[in-house]
Amino acid sequence: MSNTKVLPMAEPEVAPCCPPLSERALTAEEAVRTAAMFKALGDPVRLRLFSLVASHEGGEACVCDISDVGVSQPTVSHHLKKLREAGLLTSERRGTWVYYRVAPSVLAAMGQLLKQPAA
Repeated sequence: MSNTKVLPMAEPEVAPCCPPLSERALTAEEAVRTAAMFKALGDPVRLRLFSLVASHEGGEACVCDISDVGVSQPTVSHHLKKLREAGLLTSERRGTWVYYRVAPSVLAAMGQLLKQPAA
């Protein structure tokens, strides 16, 4: 039996970056935060990794389960780091593996940003 204790991941509190684009113009600070998020997702490998984590059963994915995206493991780690730095993923080390999660509030904030006004 292992002495390793697995703790549940706490959901980070992510405030929506900004109101819907159709509501008002972004402030300079909001534009910087939003651009960093979209820049991180602007790479096809990063977008695929983000999608793999977001759609993984249980809402989290071990790097061992998402590393087959057509690039080397060090490149996968680089892209995952960029997604973390942009605030799109959180990570937790468990033994030798790192687990990634997309906070539901991140997806909600992204959806809210692109929300169209009611007709």
